[in-house]
Amino acid sequence: MKERILNALKKSDGYISGGKLSEELNVSRTAVWKNINSLKEEGYEIISKPRIGYRLISNPDKLSEKEIIPKLETECIGKKYIYKPEIDSTNEEIKRIYSNSPEGTVVVTEYQTEGKGRLGRRWISPDGRGIYFSILLKPNIQPFESPKITQITAAAVAKTIIDLGIDAKIKWPNDIVVNGRKIAGILTEMSGELMALDYIVVGIGINIDIDSKDFNSDIIGRVGGLRENIEDLDRKELLVNLLKNFEMLYKEFIDNKNIEKSIDICRENSAVLGKKIRIIKKGKEELKKAIDIDEEGGLIVEDMNGNRETIISGEISVRGENSYI
Repeated sequence: MKERILNALKKSDGYISGGKLSEELNVSRTAVWKNINSLKEEGYEIISKPRIGYRLISNPDKLSEKEIIPKLETECIGKKYIYKPEIDSTNEEIKRIYSNSPEGTVVVTEYQTEGKGRLGRRWISPDGRGIYFSILLKPNIQPFESPKITQITAAAVAKTIIDLGIDAKIKWPNDIVVNGRKIAGILTEMSGELMALDYIVVGIGINIDIDSKDFNSDIIGRVGGLRENIEDLDRKELLVNLLKNFEMLYKEFIDNKNIEKSIDICRENSAVLGKKIRIIKKGKEELKKAIDIDEEGGLIVEDMNGNRETIISGEISVRGENSYI
């Protein structure tokens, strides 16, 4: 009932009377009043005037089901949407529920106590100052194809941010940077056997507001927040558009067995192509030049002698010759 009352308030251009709500929903005015108070406790600003009714003034800046589900226009991604105000890790939650959840299930939180990044690193997740979520995928593909999902995700995140008018770049394979600073990161994990994939979980973290107190001094200069570029950024709109873009690019992969659109986005907005980069694996570094991204999402690099090879994401880090990118 609370959701129906909220929807009625959102659709109304002004005040809507308690009597009208009571009649339309076939409940008592007391029930309407109790649900209005409950919505206020959740952060909805609702004013009331005797003998006139209720009016919704503003919605809370939360990524809850009430705020996101009515705006989703996707066919699969996010159709099962789970919101947790606080959680250890959205990736870990997907792993706990994957067997009883359909493909496209999304777990979203405001705060992660044990957020995860690549290579065992921690993802800092300040409460309410970012977007932290994971997507459950169950594609009929071979395990060796799973790195393509990271490229699809990077393309979707970059496109969503670029559509805001921000010049976002992709630092292959899984980071999004703006003005040379990391804005978003992607963690793709899979479960399966040698020739059989069970599921893939894609974790995405996007910095919206940052505070130097949240990060160690050695990395604060390498991270940024989107509201440094757009002050009136709407987190809810950003998440909805990102889920839509992800579904579009993922659907191309599933339906057409290629990731051409994703690779085009990754190439056009690459932060590394044409540059000398340091490839770091098991503590050893090699300096090479990034030449291209192949149709499978691998990074083609060239050494000082002109020899080329293709590297895939995994236990490999990429850094700029003298900086983060």
